[in-house]
Amino acid sequence: MKNRVQAYAWGSHSALAAIRGEAGPTADPEAEMWMGAHPLAPSRLITPEGERSLLDLAAERPNALLGATVSREFGSLPFLMKILAAREPLSLQAHPSAEQAKAGFTREEASGLSLGAPTRSYKDPHHKPELIAALTPFAALVGFRDPRKTSRLFAALDKPRLAPIARFLAEQPPADALRTLFDTVLRAAPTAREDLARETLQACRTVRTVPDFARELAWAARIGELYPGDPGIVLALALNLVILQPGEALHLPAGNLHAYLEGTGIEIMASSDNVLRGGLTPKYVDVGELSRVLDFTSGPASLVPTELRGQERHYLTPTREFALSRFALTDSTASVGPVNGPEILVVTSGTLDVRRNGDSLRLSSGASAFITAEGGDYTLSGTGTAFRARVNDA
Repeated sequence: MKNRVQAYAWGSHSALAAIRGEAGPTADPEAEMWMGAHPLAPSRLITPEGERSLLDLAAERPNALLGATVSREFGSLPFLMKILAAREPLSLQAHPSAEQAKAGFTREEASGLSLGAPTRSYKDPHHKPELIAALTPFAALVGFRDPRKTSRLFAALDKPRLAPIARFLAEQPPADALRTLFDTVLRAAPTAREDLARETLQACRTVRTVPDFARELAWAARIGELYPGDPGIVLALALNLVILQPGEALHLPAGNLHAYLEGTGIEIMASSDNVLRGGLTPKYVDVGELSRVLDFTSGPASLVPTELRGQERHYLTPTREFALSRFALTDSTASVGPVNGPEILVVTSGTLDVRRNGDSLRLSSGASAFITAEGGDYTLSGTGTAFRARVNDA
């Protein structure tokens, strides 16, 4: 496969190059390597007949590439896989459910708003659940913390604009308190939002110790310096800070407010581009639509459970569109299957040989291969780490 690398400003100048075994730094920041058939950046397959777009090939030969079941259910490859490398924080964001995405896309299409309009929220009628599996230590903000704990943090910051927030977070029922926080932060007048952001940044810089929140304050200060006057800093302080270790993963369902902060990982998602932003970005923030999409449930973030089956470690998630697993081989061979639909295999370290029905393909770190639904199971051999993406048939 040939895959496009997206050069977003928050990307790394060295992480993806290092995975490919290249000397850095790269001239442009490399943020994401896309592997899939998304219309914005479809992978290209190297075939005996020449180089072809995976999007076009899947449309021409759906049963061979996708399999009859996947083709009938989804009509195209339903997942998008990425290697993501964040040098700086991404925007605060959430994604819609399938019903919300369909309704939002229909509404914006009927309004005549072009797909490229900066105020467009729904680029397609699909939901976008995600999973991120860490390749390096990976920092992320994920879901709302218990508001009573956040109340203690805001009270300790001891600032006039944060004091009433600390009170209602402690006194109101949790979901009501978090919705009030959202409205206070994002629905206030522009000058009030900027003043709140600046005061919060000042507090994060000057308050030396708040028990159990040292890392949260450090990240908030960094965020506030990158996005001065952006009230997203306040919402960021209300979210769970998670530091994934290599191999650990998070699953982000619809409505989960989150932001990736720093690190390199394998990301897999339903093949959609629907993002509702909540701050830490110069892009459009649709406050009303984000409010409808957000899940105001609170609690600690949970890691994705895993299960080792032979030499394959499976990440156990409920999303139908995708499933992810990992191989870490040392001079050994693993059987891979059953193959019931389309798959993408990407090597993130070492070199592995893929063998299927007498054919063989060597993949070095950073290389990937598309496994067609037609052709049966295959084997991996060598020394290296690889991630396998497929449709979830659990």
